[in-house]
Amino acid sequence: MADLELTSEPSPEDLAVILDGLTAFNEGEVGAAERQTLAVLIRDPERKVIGGLSGYTSWGWLFTQLLFIPQSLRGNGMAGRLLRTAEEEARRRGCHGAWIDTFNPVALEAYKRQGYETFGELPGFVSGRTRTFLKKVL
Repeated sequence: MADLELTSEPSPEDLAVILDGLTAFNEGEVGAAERQTLAVLIRDPERKVIGGLSGYTSWGWLFTQLLFIPQSLRGNGMAGRLLRTAEEEARRRGCHGAWIDTFNPVALEAYKRQGYETFGELPGFVSGRTRTFLKKVL
């Protein structure tokens, strides 16, 4: 019998055991993930990072985890530029698709303008908003 421990502060080593075990299992089932980090940074004139996109590529997919555009740059196509740059790199890495999720209605429309299509929703995710999952063929 194994014991369970609930914690809000797991050690990096403890988390590595979980990640390494899951990675080995998945690779045995479907092959190597070949996960690679991907970031597209927005820099100001002084070269300071002020926003951007971060995610990774794995199993032929680009997954955008975070996308932030400073207020001063919103509304001028920056989301499209970030996504296109990430998608171009994902294609170079051999990816065939991309996915992203959001509960922001403005971001949802921006992603749809870039060719992303809804494949799932969680209504009432937070504050009455729906979390929407989108994909795109690359």
